[in-house]
Amino acid sequence: MKIAIGCDHGGYVLKEGIIKLLEGRGIQVSDKGCGGESVDYPDYALAVAKEVSDGSSDKGILLCGTGIGISIAANKVKGIRCAVCHDVFTASMCSAHNNANILAMGGRVIDQDKAEAMVAAWLDTPFEGGRHCGRVDKITAIEREYFK
Repeated sequence: MKIAIGCDHGGYVLKEGIIKLLEGRGIQVSDKGCGGESVDYPDYALAVAKEVSDGSSDKGILLCGTGIGISIAANKVKGIRCAVCHDVFTASMCSAHNNANILAMGGRVIDQDKAEAMVAAWLDTPFEGGRHCGRVDKITAIEREYFK
């Protein structure tokens, strides 16, 4: 598995620990930045979302101060289902029910231990399919209609 990860300055500290977690699980990481300097989160959201959208990476992780702005930007890319989460339950559920292919978190909202637990829950929880397939299909239909 390959995961693209990107952040702005608000998520940099979390990024470094998450990369270690991923590599410890034998996951290949595509680090899309940043290096801790003040930057604009849409640039990093786009870099990660493009890799997930085109299949260069299987999934993505995005980090900013709250996770909100970077997730909004990522969701502008066709095929992306980016969920901003703040706890293990929501990280697990976005995978199980929404088949989220990018997880977004906020470095000013959660600490390193919680972020790593959230990443583990997101990775370890499979998409349930079943009744959720129709809902994800409806998201894709909206995307086909409005992403022209």
